[in-house]
Amino acid sequence: MTAADLRPARVRGDASEDRPGQGLATLALGALGVVYGDIGTSPLYTIRECFHPVHGIESNLPNTLGILSLVVWALILIVVVKYLSFVMRADNHGDGGILALLALVMPAGTAAARRRATGLVMLGLIGAALLWADGMITPAITVLGAVEGLEVATPVFKPFVVPISVAILVVLFLVQKRGTARIGAMFGPVMLLWFGTIGALGVPWIIRAPRILEAFNPLWGIRFMLAYQWHGFLILGAVVLCVTGTEALYADMGHFGRGPIRLAWYAVVFPALALNYLGQGALLLTNGPEADLNPFYLLAPPALVYPLVALATAAAIIASQALISGAFSLAQQAIQLGYLPRLRIVHTSEATRGQIYVPGVNAGLMVACCGLVLAFGKSTNLAAAYGIAVVGTMATTSVLLYAVARQRWGWGRAHAAIVTACFLAVDLAFLVGNGPKVRHGGWFPLIVGAAIFTVMTTWKRGRAELGAKLRAESLPIELFLADIGEQKPLRVPGTAVFMTSDPGVTPVVLLHHFKHNKVLHEKVLLFSARTASVPFVPASGGVEVHDLGQGFYQVVGHVGFMQTPNVPKLLRLAKGAGLDVDPGQASYFLGRETLLTTGPSRMPRWRKALFSFLSRNARSATAFFGIPPNRVLELGTQIEL
Repeated sequence: MTAADLRPARVRGDASEDRPGQGLATLALGALGVVYGDIGTSPLYTIRECFHPVHGIESNLPNTLGILSLVVWALILIVVVKYLSFVMRADNHGDGGILALLALVMPAGTAAARRRATGLVMLGLIGAALLWADGMITPAITVLGAVEGLEVATPVFKPFVVPISVAILVVLFLVQKRGTARIGAMFGPVMLLWFGTIGALGVPWIIRAPRILEAFNPLWGIRFMLAYQWHGFLILGAVVLCVTGTEALYADMGHFGRGPIRLAWYAVVFPALALNYLGQGALLLTNGPEADLNPFYLLAPPALVYPLVALATAAAIIASQALISGAFSLAQQAIQLGYLPRLRIVHTSEATRGQIYVPGVNAGLMVACCGLVLAFGKSTNLAAAYGIAVVGTMATTSVLLYAVARQRWGWGRAHAAIVTACFLAVDLAFLVGNGPKVRHGGWFPLIVGAAIFTVMTTWKRGRAELGAKLRAESLPIELFLADIGEQKPLRVPGTAVFMTSDPGVTPVVLLHHFKHNKVLHEKVLLFSARTASVPFVPASGGVEVHDLGQGFYQVVGHVGFMQTPNVPKLLRLAKGAGLDVDPGQASYFLGRETLLTTGPSRMPRWRKALFSFLSRNARSATAFFGIPPNRVLELGTQIEL
């Protein structure tokens, strides 16, 4: 089977084309709830952080217009120009995301080509690690920022903001195991109400201070940066909060398509965000410094603060849900691409392919989010830790996009370099602005990202070292079959399935089985699961079968990097390739390696220990591959790395 065989008949460029029962408007409404939750709740804290007393920026006319201009043009340059116009063109058979982008640039050719792409792979993994770190902070800051509206209504609620926020987060994570299929339909309408509300809140204030519309003139932003110079870059660390969640535009492209996502942005999201941000700016011009406390909630009349807090909390939960679901999908992709050990993955919907639940990731996120709320106490404090991970992921996306433009789009070097340089100029400016945040809490996402990156690279290298060790000690399958032909051992009725990661050699577990039991089954299947560089492999191209003779068959099951391999299901597909077996009656032979860290491998000792720990705690192959437990036989062996 070639790479072309794995490609669907048509590269899906717009998900709306693949959903004849759903119109563009329906998909756009769904995109409001899933894609735009994070960026849609940014007005809760962005302007407040820009004028926080720690920055010493007075909310006068030039400063207000300057900062609002930076916010508006950040939305235009990053969301509209970079992501909607360029990044979303880099779809991997319709799907997006940092690991899907990485799969596009990973060469499938020679080892030398793969070595040359090592830098790009490392960048992609860094981006993925930072995206997980972002997923820990986003639910905490959005829920905390929404609940803090109670303080605006009355100081009585101040001691209860943190406990209420923690309670909401705990409930949010506990209900993840039920899946989002039932509540997903509510997300779009709730977010439509949210965007309509925040847009309407800004209009009266804009009417009171119409000069705020001058913020669309980029000269105000340029003048602000020239006036404050280095201090202006520090303000960019707060301005960047308005574009958090932009990666979701790309990551969720496979669920909705470019058309619906763009329609939702231009028709609803951008107008609502612009009106609200400009309204907050007009409020500052009208009411002065006393409005700096929480300009978002001060937009509303006092009688509407409580309903607004309730709506903001609902929007924050939806924004958090989108990040949590994205973390689950990212984990599944990393597992399939070989960068994480096997984890338990639960599919919560038979109708929607992307709805999964990963208990291990969910538990880790819940502990991290609740810990962040308890440790930082206020969304203002959390904002000091927010932004570095977001901008880091954006910068890695820009670099990977250069490789895609050269390899996939056929762009010339100068053309691709100029476009990438423009994107990186914006990304790096925001990255510099976030630099001082490191000592005020920004160290947290960096440490988390570094830890996840270390785990991913250690697992990948450990599996490579283990595979090389096993191949060196293995027997080519041709020699084993020749030996079987000479010995003619006893064959017993039934089918035996031996799992192997290398179809060219005899599985160690098969050698041990034959050495100790002296018999073989009538049919012996050497099964390998292969992850393709596409998100989903259709059933028609999922299995290939090679008859090796003497009752031996080599079976290769192909799955996409967003699919979980199920061996019995793949074996049923083998009937179409000429191999008729009953997966429920077969015997499955698995190897269980006990790793010793005293071997000659060039891995550092601490990496060997980490890999051994990860291997011991990985989900069992029986559960991960969907094999019936009562049909499994495991044979153990010790291996020195």
